[in-house]
Amino acid sequence: QVQLAESGGGLAQVGSSLRLSCAASGRTSSSTAMAWFRQAPGKEREFVGGIRGRLGTPGYSNSVKGRFTISRDNANDTIYLQMNSLKPEDTAVYLCAASSGPVLWYRVGNLRSYEYWGQGTQVTVSS
Repeated sequence: QVQLAESGGGLAQVGSSLRLSCAASGRTSSSTAMAWFRQAPGKEREFVGGIRGRLGTPGYSNSVKGRFTISRDNANDTIYLQMNSLKPEDTAVYLCAASSGPVLWYRVGNLRSYEYWGQGTQVTVSS
């Protein structure tokens, strides 16, 4: 089992920045993929960005590429989502996810690749 705890959400102004954290505990391994998804009211859960394993290169959705950055602290099994140039459409509940094993590169953005989910943290961007 893997437990995930997100933090860092809140209210932000358009154009500002926020950083989210997701700390994993339990049975993680070097192959555990971790990712961020988000879900706005009335919309489906969508992929934001993710990283395959402890040495992987992050990948991002087109909607956040160039504005958001994922980093991973392997010593503490924590991933971060640095969100810059925030827009109102970034308003959503942000959820951290972790896999139980390796994830193929073309499935990093598929929510079915992840067995463990955090509770989510609300991000609200106001103009």
